[in-house]
Amino acid sequence: MAYPNLVLVDVLRQTANNLKEGVHYAWGNHGACNCGNLMQVVANVSKEEILTYAHTGFGEWTELAEEYCPVSNTPVNLMIKKLTDIGLTPTDIHHLEYLDDKLVLEKLPGGFKWLKRNVREDVVLYFSTFADILEEAYLNNISIPYPPKEVLEREYAG
Repeated sequence: MAYPNLVLVDVLRQTANNLKEGVHYAWGNHGACNCGNLMQVVANVSKEEILTYAHTGFGEWTELAEEYCPVSNTPVNLMIKKLTDIGLTPTDIHHLEYLDDKLVLEKLPGGFKWLKRNVREDVVLYFSTFADILEEAYLNNISIPYPPKEVLEREYAG
């Protein structure tokens, strides 16, 4: 599972919102599919640039992520690196493209159901749910000592 962090939560929500608002979407296009739309937000690049970079590798996003080499400076590996830098794993990239992580599907509003990878509304729902899961995990890892140090210092200062 992805590393929970606020940057990843934010880009997932921005991508979902962009899709909801009608940004170009075409599942069969590296630059406009699920991961392509996410990459547009993460790297601030156009769908055309993503398509050009993706064609320096072979296959769909899933295969590109599986073949990812962190020391290579090929354009496609630099794109995958941007996704891993924000906390995603190659497995997460696969799940984002196919909308099939059972942990996310179980948390969908209304309970588990299979989503279609090439249906805009399903992508919005999956990305939003994934962001909610990561945000909850992030917040659950924040530890606030009780009582806060400042309260103890004030109580015993006087």
